[in-house]
Amino acid sequence: MISRQSQLGRLGRLVAPLTSRLVITAVSLVLVVSLLIATVATIALRETLLDRLDRDVRDMARGVAGSGSGIRLNLAPNSVFAEIPEDGPAQGTLGDFDPDELEPLTADDLAVLREVRVDARPHDVELPHHGTYRVIAQAAVNTSTGQTIVVVTGHSTAEVEKTIGSLIFWEVLLTLLGVVAAAGVGYVVVRRQLSPLREVAATAHAVAGLPMSSGEVSVTERVPERLTDEDTEVGQVGAALNSLLDHVETSLAERHRSEQQVRQFVADASHELRTPLTTIRGYTELAQQRPEAVPMALGKVEEESLRMTTLVEDLLLLARLDQGRPLAREPVDLTRLLLEAVDDARVVAPSHSWRLELPADVDADSDADSDADSDAVEVIVTGDDQRLHQVISNLLTNERRHTPAGTTVTVRVRPDGFDVHDDGPGFPPDLVPRAFERFTRADEARQRDGGAGLGLALVHAIVSAHGGTVTLESAPGDTTIAVRLPRSSEG
Repeated sequence: MISRQSQLGRLGRLVAPLTSRLVITAVSLVLVVSLLIATVATIALRETLLDRLDRDVRDMARGVAGSGSGIRLNLAPNSVFAEIPEDGPAQGTLGDFDPDELEPLTADDLAVLREVRVDARPHDVELPHHGTYRVIAQAAVNTSTGQTIVVVTGHSTAEVEKTIGSLIFWEVLLTLLGVVAAAGVGYVVVRRQLSPLREVAATAHAVAGLPMSSGEVSVTERVPERLTDEDTEVGQVGAALNSLLDHVETSLAERHRSEQQVRQFVADASHELRTPLTTIRGYTELAQQRPEAVPMALGKVEEESLRMTTLVEDLLLLARLDQGRPLAREPVDLTRLLLEAVDDARVVAPSHSWRLELPADVDADSDADSDADSDAVEVIVTGDDQRLHQVISNLLTNERRHTPAGTTVTVRVRPDGFDVHDDGPGFPPDLVPRAFERFTRADEARQRDGGAGLGLALVHAIVSAHGGTVTLESAPGDTTIAVRLPRSSEG
């Protein structure tokens, strides 16, 4: 592991910054283009000079063919003339500016010229100690002896090579100067063009330095608006980073809110559990001190134990739902569950007026036959029969406990769920947004009857686990809780 990290570190040091890589790329392009231009120019000039030299060589060869061998006495500088008979010694000279200072060819030079093909075409030959010559070999007749000989004439390529050498020197010099200039100008231009990217990086580094491990974190750093134009590459990066920072800020706020909820949840749960435990302990001490109070104390202990058991079971169910444990997925007759729940509510709370409204304008009042209505209208949803019964029971229990006597509670069956409406005092406005949070109670507006504030939280958790939704709309005299559930394919 350490070896791999060290290798990655060395690799990171080998990777040049973007500015350097862009400058190197630009300079490399300038260098390649310059070399291509120089190469093409050098080849073209050399071919042009060689063509001109070939014309001079042919002109010289034609002059010799028309004038015999006397032309050798008026040789131009850097030219060569040689007569090579079939039998007998060959002779030749090198031209100079002064005709009286003609340099005779050596035996080695003549031996090289003797090997030139006699085809009246230019050929390159390397004369020892004299360099390269462009020569033509052709048959001629010696005017003094009448003998057929081979005449070799030509010019040196020294001027061509000198010109080409000078061109290459200037090309190399100008290319180096161009590369240096391109590197300097390119570095300045690239740094200036990449300065917005450095600002974006500075924003990212500033955010990365913020402590985000715990507590409330405010991510206020953003890429300036002038650097978020999505028509440019840097603008796209800036806009994407701002979007990312928005998501990060939202996630951190949600995490902080969740942490606060967990702390509050633990505190509320501890408080709710402490009350029955304190009661049990008190009655236990009472039973120890007063034997005649044992039956009454045992009754209170049992009552508080049941209360604590119910609370713990509700907390356990919420924890399981939070973990995403699957519920049963089977067709459930929602109409039947609602009819049974309303019938039970009429028995338990006769002080309230309970009404059930079925689809297709079929009402079930206090005198209606529930079984007939159930046979007439069926709403089938997919879910867990036991948990859906718990949802309905919690909602109706909430109505029974927290609305005054005489309140009319109406349960409306919908094709995709149901509504629970009452004409009671309603929820306080500040409680509506958090009505489905755990341990939420409104003692001021609704009467409390021993609830722990988990009823609506369980409703929300169970309905959400079914893939449904639950909403609350409340005003004095008009409160509605709407539950929507996925329909069954059999419904």
